[in-house]
Amino acid sequence: MIPNLFAVLSSGPLERPGGDLFREMPGVGSHEVVIESRRHNARFGDMRPADVARVIAVWRRRYRDLMDHPEIRAVVVFKNYGPLAGTSLPHAHSQIVAAPVFLPRLLRRLDVATHYFNDHESCVYDDVLAGELEAKERLVYENEGFVAFEPFASASPFETWILPRRHGSSFGGLRDDELDLLAAALLGVTRALSAAHQDPDWNLIVYSAPTESHEGVFHWHIKIVPRLTTAAGFELGSGMGINTVAPEDAAAALRHAI
Repeated sequence: MIPNLFAVLSSGPLERPGGDLFREMPGVGSHEVVIESRRHNARFGDMRPADVARVIAVWRRRYRDLMDHPEIRAVVVFKNYGPLAGTSLPHAHSQIVAAPVFLPRLLRRLDVATHYFNDHESCVYDDVLAGELEAKERLVYENEGFVAFEPFASASPFETWILPRRHGSSFGGLRDDELDLLAAALLGVTRALSAAHQDPDWNLIVYSAPTESHEGVFHWHIKIVPRLTTAAGFELGSGMGINTVAPEDAAAALRHAI
């Protein structure tokens, strides 16, 4: 793990000058690169499960360390695979960004989950997971610790979620005995995507609640988005996705690839 040479956030004072309409804030925080292999030509899908588990352990350790900083409000763990996904370095790597503000997209997810919890007294992600396990038609991969599936209303083709079976709001709560299981799930999904679509580019994002107050409301998870289509005017203007592949068909193709 090393600092990113072209960091989106870096150390500095947390000042917020300006008035209500034009208030600004410097890019304070941290941006780190996790070097996933000693081999320059290593590919994520070709890595051994034990090596992927070590990468996940580094993600977890840095997540915990960074969230302990009082000025940090959110930590994003992500991986860009391929140029269409934003990769600028050929060496296998992932990234971790710690920000001093709550992230808009995560706040939206927390807001929806909170409203659902208030209405149903249960976690929406737990209920979705139970529903997918019962329906089975959108399941891609499962083991004792994790379940991968195509969401019922996927925003793009072959969008895949990986959820832990054990409820927990924070990625930092991932246990040691779950590292190998998560590595197996990640490899199962990414290898299936590679086989089904001739090694497409993809983004991986870890969604995790930033505070313990969301323990019963949110369920941390991983989203993998293959770059098979490009958002155009309607998607950008409406905030709605156009998915040309039914999630049931996508799940069947990935199960066949596995």
